[in-house]
Amino acid sequence: MKKYDSSVWVPVIVAFAFVAGLFCSVLLHKDSGRSLTEKKLGNIFNIIESEYVEEVDIDSLIEATLPSLLSNLDPHSVYIPASDLQQVNEELEGSFSGVGVSFTIDNDTIFVIESISGGPSERVGIKAGDRIIEVDGQSVAGIGITNDSVFSKLRGETGTIVNLTVKRSGASQPLHFEVERGEIPIKSIDAEYIISPKIGYVKINKFGRTTYDEFWQSLNSLSESGAEDFIIDLRGNPGGLLDAAVLMANEFLPAGFKIVETKGRKRVDNTVIMSDGMGAFQNSRVIILLDEFSASSSEVLAGAIQDNDRGLIIGRRSFGKGLVQHQIDLPDNSAMRITVARYYTPSGRCIQKDYSDAESYQTEIIERYNRGEAYDADSIKFDESMQYATIGGRTVYGGGGIMPDIFIPNDTLGYTGYFMNVVNAGLLQKFSLKYADENRQKFEEAGDVDDLLQLLGSDYDLLRSFVRFASDNGIAPRWYYINISRDLIVNQLKALIARDILGIGAYYQIVNVTNPVVVEAIKCLKAGDADFPIVNKAADEAKVADAVE
Repeated sequence: MKKYDSSVWVPVIVAFAFVAGLFCSVLLHKDSGRSLTEKKLGNIFNIIESEYVEEVDIDSLIEATLPSLLSNLDPHSVYIPASDLQQVNEELEGSFSGVGVSFTIDNDTIFVIESISGGPSERVGIKAGDRIIEVDGQSVAGIGITNDSVFSKLRGETGTIVNLTVKRSGASQPLHFEVERGEIPIKSIDAEYIISPKIGYVKINKFGRTTYDEFWQSLNSLSESGAEDFIIDLRGNPGGLLDAAVLMANEFLPAGFKIVETKGRKRVDNTVIMSDGMGAFQNSRVIILLDEFSASSSEVLAGAIQDNDRGLIIGRRSFGKGLVQHQIDLPDNSAMRITVARYYTPSGRCIQKDYSDAESYQTEIIERYNRGEAYDADSIKFDESMQYATIGGRTVYGGGGIMPDIFIPNDTLGYTGYFMNVVNAGLLQKFSLKYADENRQKFEEAGDVDDLLQLLGSDYDLLRSFVRFASDNGIAPRWYYINISRDLIVNQLKALIARDILGIGAYYQIVNVTNPVVVEAIKCLKAGDADFPIVNKAADEAKVADAVE
């Protein structure tokens, strides 16, 4: 039977998108009776199969129409093919089975950034800086390999063996390693450190099955190191599982405060989740950082903190994704995630932005930039008909997303044509990777970020080296613009080199020093601006309890 060709069948796919959905409903329901529509649908597919000018694989046709069908419901109801389901679930479950390396593709070669601590690759001796050139005897260098191809080759069932050949700087011959795949954790926390005296910083990249446990451990570790207050960075966090966000909010709230409400068509999807008063950090001040790419569970957590006057939200308006999806596994090991409810913050705001115009929904973030919202608070237009009040009486606005208490524009200081050219060409990352690799033996003496910065030498020498590298890669030196972008370029290079040597946490320790959103958060905590009445009340109650004991 002829394989489905998308270029030929696109018109058919569009025409029968809704039909395919109904057909699937027939397959998924075990009702013995068939409606007139279902019978009609069966006839249509029979006619296509028997009468169309070319042979048609009906299964492939249905498979191709399902994404379109669900996208017509809302932007976040999706079909997940069987081939993608495992990887999609792994992102939320918090682990996968593989060899345990973080990698990038540099000059068409798999470059190991990090062997995950305690993982299979580290145990056999694979190191950061190694270049994987063969997998099970097949060359993977110079063939145009993609990230997805790397995943498919390195991941696999726990206990299975994969043979890797690597090229290592300083080694005269390629090295061969036999690696037994194992369970590799997917971390939600990118960085945790004391960012200023008594202030802990936590960067969270997703909300998965292990996120709350990681978060709780991070807060406790930071507390032991002297942190009393916390900055929670959710910028760029697309969300994930609701449970993690609820448990995280609960850590900061006294008993009896609403965290989130869901409203759906079925009674089971209408819920109100309240705090239980068991949180360990009810006396800590908290600030949450958001931007236009913070979505879903990020917005649930931010909404709970803001509406309960528990802390400050700093940054830019969040994405506005407040639809609750329920995953339904299908008989062929595929799945669908279908919207069953909407998220509402404690004050009653619906987090979800309008999606009645599908095209406008997809480009809404771009429109924010075009009208200046990312750069100027005066460009933000509040919908006066959607005013709500926090528990302490402050006015907040609905209409989609969480609007920060303190707006910080997108930082474009130092942006020049030269800087954008080297960024668009990926030269900052390429140079940093090369520089780190060439100096790896020296840099590995660094125990922390401060040590590494000392070993890096002068900013001037680093900048000159980069400018020469950029020139060799087609970006001519333009020193007038280079000097304008100097601090930005040098800071990025240091952060990227630190990431390659010490890990992702070191990257944030460097870029946060000059990041205006983070700087403002530290300033507000030191000034007491995040000290809301609910915090004082909880602190007073704690003092009374201590006195009684």
